Amino acid sequence: MSEQLNFLRDMTENNPLPFFSVQPQTVIDSLGKETLLQNLEQMLFIRNFEVRAESAYQHGHIGGFFHSYIGQEAIQTACLQAIGHTHWFITTYRCHALALLLGVPPKDIMAEFFGRAAGNAKGRGGSMHLYHDRLLGGFGIVGGQIPIATGAAFSVKYQGKKDEIALCFLGDGAMPQGTFHESLNLASLWNLPCMYVVENNHWSMGTHISRGVANYKHFTECAAKAYDISFYRLDGMDFFNCYGGFLVAFQEILQKGRPVLIECVGERFKGHSISDPGLVMNGKSRRYGTAGRQTLLEL
Repeated sequence: MSEQLNFLRDMTENNPLPFFSVQPQTVIDSLGKETLLQNLEQMLFIRNFEVRAESAYQHGHIGGFFHSYIGQEAIQTACLQAIGHTHWFITTYRCHALALLLGVPPKDIMAEFFGRAAGNAKGRGGSMHLYHDRLLGGFGIVGGQIPIATGAAFSVKYQGKKDEIALCFLGDGAMPQGTFHESLNLASLWNLPCMYVVENNHWSMGTHISRGVANYKHFTECAAKAYDISFYRLDGMDFFNCYGGFLVAFQEILQKGRPVLIECVGERFKGHSISDPGLVMNGKSRRYGTAGRQTLLEL
């Protein structure tokens, strides 16, 4: 097995880089049975929505690109549970789950996939561009959403809204982009209330992080140190760990009025997009996500 696949195993099973410490029982006692069941229902709904939409894509009813969130449901579900819905949210083209969690009707999203005028963006945005009252969009350009989130955080600070933040989701493949570094630099200089969340699923399309990011095991942490930003590493396959980490990071932003950088280490169980068969050729065929850990079962 290659070095990069060994890293994938290490990060998901024997993680040599410690995650933020969260006691699951503490989260269970805090949220209670009913709230936990509601979160499980949301994660299951996201999973089944993606499966059904994927089927429609494969039957030729949906055109363009389609980026599934299957495997990463715990991250955004836990995040919304921890911080609430009254903030500014900005994300990548893998935006279906966040739109559902923020309350976009599933029929509006599906209509958008089918290119219908009744769709979320009147049928003109497709799978990669979904919006809501507090969702400034899924962005099709890698790293293109990061300055938008930084600007939203500036707006929050300028208007003196002490109970709001801006939250930006990005993939590990966006970290080498200039927009990532420019945004973190300004957010730190100007003390902006922004939460930058790197969803590290190890793959930039079909390129493993070890082949695209220097010092890949420590890149995110080092970036946080370079820009004097607090850093949290969370287990993206563990709802309880994500919830506890997001809650503490959110409270820190509210108290200090400064940005934080969070890395959620997880897996996606599909290829980059549904048109991608989900195999990487580097001497051997290998599926992206092992599906060895199921966040739905653990919750």
